[in-house]
Amino acid sequence: MTSMAMKASQEDFEKAKGQVKLLKEDPGNEVKLKLYALFKQATEGPCTSAKPGMFDFVNKAKWEAWNALGSLPKDTARQNYVDIVSSLVSSQSSSQEKTSSNDRKLEYETLVVTREDNITKIMLNRPSKKNAINMKMYNEIILALEAAEKDDSTLTVITGSGDYYSSGNDLSDSANMESGEIEKKIKDGAMLLRLFVDHFIDFPKPLVAVVNGPAVGISVTLLALFDIVYATDRATFHTPFIQLGQSPEACSSYTFPKIMGPVKASEILIFGKKLTAQEAYARGLITEVFPDSSFQKEVWTRLKAYSQLPPKAMSSSKQLIRSFEKETLHRINFEECTLLCERWRSDEFINAIVNFINRKSKL
Repeated sequence: MTSMAMKASQEDFEKAKGQVKLLKEDPGNEVKLKLYALFKQATEGPCTSAKPGMFDFVNKAKWEAWNALGSLPKDTARQNYVDIVSSLVSSQSSSQEKTSSNDRKLEYETLVVTREDNITKIMLNRPSKKNAINMKMYNEIILALEAAEKDDSTLTVITGSGDYYSSGNDLSDSANMESGEIEKKIKDGAMLLRLFVDHFIDFPKPLVAVVNGPAVGISVTLLALFDIVYATDRATFHTPFIQLGQSPEACSSYTFPKIMGPVKASEILIFGKKLTAQEAYARGLITEVFPDSSFQKEVWTRLKAYSQLPPKAMSSSKQLIRSFEKETLHRINFEECTLLCERWRSDEFINAIVNFINRKSKL
């Protein structure tokens, strides 16, 4: 009887290994580390390898997760692994069924999503807040990208409503934190940011930014992960990270120096130089600048023509181009989010938020 149970458990373990690879949704860093540790414990036993160096963030996190299991028996680790995977599969299956049955009925509070002429348009829709990205919008953009990945459109376009493309992160989210929940908010925020950027790294279809006005913070740094960036000539591009006690995100610490060279990138990311549309074009951050008076007409005429190109050829070509650095981008995203966690705990960031609250209260 014990032998049969052991065999069944091993079969379940093998099945679970395959199911992990088929998960459609990222279960998050914490769960992935737990699965990694349990897998190593189930197959190799307790951790005996040397601890990686302090700057090897990814392998250090994996080692710590595995080492934390101590002398947990292989059978127990195998069962725990199977239980977690089963829970993930069940949860995602339920979510996918719900998404499938309501595919065209998704409703958003912070976005307007439309599909026309083989183009899915995701419009940031908080014009009274200059399309500042709050937690709700982060999650809704993730959902919109997941839906666009599965629909029958050829291109996906992100743009803003009103005069702004986006004013970046909504600092009100940080200002509203209570002292007792700060650490949880920091961890949750970092996990959400990493998941958010991962969706841009992995998005399989051509992704276009139609920058209809000023862009700030993450709405700027993300642009390097798009395939085309069109901007009106009244757009500006500003990344005031240091002023806010923060550090770069959305892989910009890697993509910006690669695109424009380290000196030009440092001027933007470290010293916060605001670029005009023409300056951003000259530095290779955007594809083309259009006069504001004809911006919408010229851009959408061009995009409608592109949307008639063979979709599979475009998608496979994009994925080939991205494949050479996808692993690097995911690693950079992880490291940037790790550093941001430190910055969000710093006095510099806290003082910046206090100053933001004080300025807001005087308005």
